[in-house]
Formats: sequence, structure tokens, C-alpha cells
Amino acid sequence: MVRFQIGPRPPERLDKALARDVPEEAALSRSRLARLIDEGAVRVNGAVARGAKARIAEGDTIEIRVGEAVEAAAAAQPIALDVVWEDDDLIVVNKPAGMVVHPAPGSPDGTLVNALLHHCGDSLSGIGGEKRPGIVHRIDKDTSGLLVAAKSDRAHHGLAAQFEAHSAMRHYLALVHGVPDAADPRLRGLSGVSFEAGNILKIATQLGRHRTDRQRQAVLASGGRHAVTRARVVESFGTPGQAALLDCWLETGRTHQIRVHMAHAGHGLIGDPVYGGRRRLSARALGPGGAAALAAAQAFPRQALHAATLGFTHPVSGALLSFEAPLPADMAGLIETFRLKSE
Repeated sequence: MVRFQIGPRPPERLDKALARDVPEEAALSRSRLARLIDEGAVRVNGAVARGAKARIAEGDTIEIRVGEAVEAAAAAQPIALDVVWEDDDLIVVNKPAGMVVHPAPGSPDGTLVNALLHHCGDSLSGIGGEKRPGIVHRIDKDTSGLLVAAKSDRAHHGLAAQFEAHSAMRHYLALVHGVPDAADPRLRGLSGVSFEAGNILKIATQLGRHRTDRQRQAVLASGGRHAVTRARVVESFGTPGQAALLDCWLETGRTHQIRVHMAHAGHGLIGDPVYGGRRRLSARALGPGGAAALAAAQAFPRQALHAATLGFTHPVSGALLSFEAPLPADMAGLIETFRLKSE
């Protein structure tokens, strides 16, 4: 039971007043409060609230009956996890390529959520009334790297706010076709593409669903959601530059953002079956023995993208946390092949 009084000058609507005045330690999100109102679990001065739009006044006594968290619908499965950090409120994992984050019709099990349910067990205190991990950001199935999940409502709220405000730090390592360069006249005339000091590539566009292929994202002239990606060259391969290892960081976090933005700039990710584009590597330009490097790149089974760095403020303790995950063996091996053949 959560019991409190409405403070001075409240919003007129019950749902908005609750969102403002509910005690922080109750860890009740706006969506959870809306469900509780609909379920008749909210009383105002002893009477069941008549709906989210019910009038409210200063000094009204609110009682919210919050049930115990129920077990999640997804099944817990004993799937090995690379746990980078864990405490009572959150867990950071290094997700392997090939693992889906959420169960879905095409991937009903074997997901990160299934693995977290088994790993965390009774330490999950409930997210939105359900014993499940709170996923506040995702990485694609075939992208490897760092992901944080909440184990409690209070952590879920705090993490979600940081990702919504784009204050969390996320850096990805990407292996792309070509080498982005401010001196490239093609890039100077491309919509949304510019360079900042230090030869940092900036791509700022609208992203949304592709008009004819709803499974893809696309750069849009209007509509969609604003997206900003920055990237710098860490290492280049071949003469002239055939490929590059980029450090990419996100100002926003949209679906497939890095993959779409790099393709828009003409530097699609190696191995990307959806956005990789028509650009091809040259065995001759990769140097002596470049045919082997070319074959390795052509056989690479996924987009060469790794979530390498993740930083945020701990939503409960307030501590600044930062984590790094080394390149997985497949990307590291491909890069080493390029290095050997580019010398």
C-alpha cells in the first residue's frame, strides 16, 4: 500500500497529479500508475478513483494498492551470460552476436531476456508489476557488445530517463567500406553530412521506416525522428583507403542508426546484409595477398559492429559508471587480416 497526500497547486487531472506527487521510493512509472487507475487500485479520500481524468485537489489523500510482482511471461532459460557488472539494481552484459534481446514471434526463446530471467532469478524485484529485466536500450541481433538492464523499478526509471535524455555514453566500433575524410568532395555535398574539428564525421538526419520495405530504416527528407551520429577513423586499411575501423558514438539512439547513417554516407558496414550497399573492396588495393583479406571480408557473416563502451550514472547510487568490452574474436580476426595484407 502506498499512501500520501496531494501537494500544493496540483494538476487538475488525477493521473498527472499522481505522476507529480507519488513518492519516489514507490518506483511507479506513469504507465504503471495509469494501469493501476484502470484496475481500480487507486483511492482518493477513501473512494475508488473514477478514471485518469478525475478531478483532484490539494490535500486529497491517495491510497494505491500495489500487488506483488508476478512472474514474467517469458521463460527463464539457463543460457550463459558474459556479466560485466551486477548489483541489486542493474546488470551490464556483453551480448554475443546472434543473440536477440527480446522474445518475438520469430525468436520466442533463446533471447537475452530469457537468459536474464534465469541468471537474476529472485533478485528481480519487479518492473511494471512483473518480475522481468527492464531493457532501456537495445542492440541488434547481429551486433555484439554492452547492454545494461534494470533489475528494479527504481533503476528502470533512472536508466530510462538517461537514455531518453541521450546522456548515456555509447561508443561502437565499426568496420566500414572506404575511409571517411573531410577532403572527400562527395561527402561535402551530401545532405546531413558534415565534418567537425579533428576530422570527425557528423551525420544528422531524420530517420524512419523505409517507404516500401517496412523492415528497414531510411534517411527521410521529412518526418521520422531526428538522429545524430559522429565517427572518427581509428585505423585505415589498403591503398587508397579500402576500409576503416571507426569509433562511432550516438547523440541519439534510433533503430539501426549507425548502419543507416554510414550507408547514407557511402561507408556501409562490412558484412551488413541490409544496408551494406554496392561498394566493394579491391584485392589489389589491399596489397600483396589481398585476395585472402577480400575473401575474409566477403565471408564475414554479420554487420561488423560492436558496442564497445557504455557509460551512465548509476540510477540509485549516483556513481558514474563506465564499461568497455573488447572486440569479439570474429571482428578482431578480420581486422588482423586487413592489417597483415595492408602492410
